[in-house]
Amino acid sequence: MSGTGEERLQRWRLLLGGASDEPLGVGLDRAETEMDAALAALYDGEDDGSPGRRAGGLSASAPRVARWLGDIRTYFPTSVVQVMQRDAIERLDLTSMLLEPELLDSVQPDVHLVSTLVSLSSVMPETTKATARVVIGAVVAEIERRIATRTRTAVAGALNRASRTHRPRLQDIDWNRTIGKNLSTYQPEHKTVIPERLVGYGRSSQAVAKDVVIAIDQSGSMAESVVYSSVFAATMASIRTVRTSLVAFDTEIVDLTEKLADPVEVLFGCQLGGGTDINRAIAYCQQLIARPADSVLILISDLYEGGIADEMLRRVAELLRDGVTVIVLLALSDSGAPSYDHDHAAALAELGVPAFACTPDAFPDLLAAALAKQDLQHWVSTMQLERRRG
Repeated sequence: MSGTGEERLQRWRLLLGGASDEPLGVGLDRAETEMDAALAALYDGEDDGSPGRRAGGLSASAPRVARWLGDIRTYFPTSVVQVMQRDAIERLDLTSMLLEPELLDSVQPDVHLVSTLVSLSSVMPETTKATARVVIGAVVAEIERRIATRTRTAVAGALNRASRTHRPRLQDIDWNRTIGKNLSTYQPEHKTVIPERLVGYGRSSQAVAKDVVIAIDQSGSMAESVVYSSVFAATMASIRTVRTSLVAFDTEIVDLTEKLADPVEVLFGCQLGGGTDINRAIAYCQQLIARPADSVLILISDLYEGGIADEMLRRVAELLRDGVTVIVLLALSDSGAPSYDHDHAAALAELGVPAFACTPDAFPDLLAAALAKQDLQHWVSTMQLERRRG
């Protein structure tokens, strides 16, 4: 902690709670007292067994919680507010209170809150759903600002480079391939080749060049991934040269492709929770793939299969033999290393299918690599190396 000795003691006092008044000998001014009251409302109830440290204790009263949400937004930065909100929702079981519109109006929107609201959508009264849509829409709009331009640029670039021509413009010449095609004309005395045949990058037309099918596991543990996947799928659906399909699954299948014009509608079409039947989901996705060599299947799942695992792997092998590019994302989120089934991930790796977690910021580049049919194993290794260096 930075600051003077007294400021550091005051921060420790706010962290540890009222039990530390005498040991620390620190007083609080009016603003700090109100900050302390906001912290106490959440953390000063039940004892967690750690003497002197705050525990949990915000009573289940909607008006009081609404006032508390307003207080913490007054006294703490957004990043801290979001952490405190998650603590209140997860540790104190306040999910039922989020069904009340007046409470939702007070909440600082973030991806975790959206996940909670989506999981409650089936039991929300219509009056609350209207407010929830506003909250979810704010988060979706922020994610779109973050990823939409990069995604469209990456896809357009990948499709342009995937197309080849032997009459390229100067700026479109692929010099590595051109040199490779003209090695027979090498002139030793000049130490160069004579480029009799040019190879260049074509420029994609407005026709559909690639099909992308995204299958998202909507079991409860994949909540954040569902949010990001929905926004990415909606963004990709706006690109004319890519035909995008979105399939959500647990033990049932929901094809959300027709809702992609509105990512908020997509999220309300998801039902977070329940079991997982990946094999059944892949079987459905196989029916959507009409041009295997020009198709990419992105399976987003922690691979905890409740269906027939051997059949799932057999279907993936069939897709690969047909020429489909298959990617498995264990998570699409910013939440760090996910929990996943290591045995199934290893089995997919043996088939040549990379299975790894991906952040939303890295996803556009991954998509571009897949559309351009680059070596995805090499791409993954490079990404992981850059992350370690960072």
